[in-house]
Amino acid sequence: MFYVLNYTLRLYFRNVKVINKPPKYGKTIYVSNHAASFMDPLVIAAFNRSVVYFMTRSDVFTSFTKPIFWVAHMLPIYRQRDGVNTKEKNTEVFKKCTETLLRNRNLLIFGEGFTDDTFVRRLKPIKKGAVRIGFTTLEACNWEEDIYIAAIGCNYSDPSRFGSDLLIKNSKPILLNQYQSEYQENPSKVISEVTSIVEGLLKEELTHVEEIENAEYHEKIMIIERKGMFDSFSNNPDLAERWGYSSALANKINESKFKISSELKISIDTYFQKLKKIETSDDLFYDSINNRFKPIHFFIQAALIPFSILGFAHCAIFYLLIKRFVEKKFRRDVFWGSTKLMMMIFIAGPINLGIFAFLPGLIGWPLSVLYFLLIPMFGYSFYFSMRFWQRVLLISELNRKDHKNLITERDDLKQKINNFVQL
Repeated sequence: MFYVLNYTLRLYFRNVKVINKPPKYGKTIYVSNHAASFMDPLVIAAFNRSVVYFMTRSDVFTSFTKPIFWVAHMLPIYRQRDGVNTKEKNTEVFKKCTETLLRNRNLLIFGEGFTDDTFVRRLKPIKKGAVRIGFTTLEACNWEEDIYIAAIGCNYSDPSRFGSDLLIKNSKPILLNQYQSEYQENPSKVISEVTSIVEGLLKEELTHVEEIENAEYHEKIMIIERKGMFDSFSNNPDLAERWGYSSALANKINESKFKISSELKISIDTYFQKLKKIETSDDLFYDSINNRFKPIHFFIQAALIPFSILGFAHCAIFYLLIKRFVEKKFRRDVFWGSTKLMMMIFIAGPINLGIFAFLPGLIGWPLSVLYFLLIPMFGYSFYFSMRFWQRVLLISELNRKDHKNLITERDDLKQKINNFVQL
């Protein structure tokens, strides 16, 4: 299952980069942000190398899912809203966490505790549970084992969109044993202080916009500049460089002396409102201005037609039905990407296995296995061909109209943004 998940996620994300990969084992509590709901544990398990046990909200554990989740290294964490004696239940869970760490395994805890309704580049306050588990484990072993805590930052371009990008950044671990004397003197104080330290570490591994109302402007500045972690066909593939710009921009916005002026906010809002009025995005508008499509792009798409047809038959039919179901049932779009991904694995995968009922008799087993392994690539080909031709049609429609005034407005806005960024 690990290899299936890893392969599928490698197709889902256009670019994936992991910085400072941790060891596979090591009695470490990893504290991560929770930007994309179910997608976060999937990408950390698949790409970050370390073997981790996940802390997961208890309400998803049922008589049916519990055995599956245990196999998947998932441990329930109880909240007051779950309507149970959380203190008693979580005492049992913390005991299992202690046992897990002392077996030289790792824990993964999403320190924020919940995911925002929509994807936003900021960190919510970190809860104390992760640090408390670490010190509880040290008490259980009389401080004889080394227990660490570290931060993991999951940085997405757009977690709900197929073909987006992902950068995972790992901090250096903190040895909790060094706080033994302070902890034994005042446990509550030390737990609060270490939690603050971990929160600071995590902010360093993320793009963090301090004030929620500025997150939208941070995103739109990246879009106009065509830099940073925004999702685009024609963006710089160097994820570390893109994250550096995104993080530096957020830090500039967070500094009081560099607050975005009301004049710049009005200019940004006005420009994007005009884009909305003509039902387009800045990405499409930019491509229409710069004539991004070359003859080679059309030649490649023509060459991929046979593979795209296979992708439609094997993947697209399932995807379109799953897409409709998920977007109807899940109102919060942060759940869409990961849910669609898992449903494709567990629905389209087994159905496509049916090709082995007749294909080996036609082309033999080796070619049949190869064909099956290439099915996700066929789906990949169909999806991006579909997006390509959609963009061609939309840009052609834009080019049929006169948008000279809007082009001038975009140029003026870009100059204002450049002046702000270079302050």
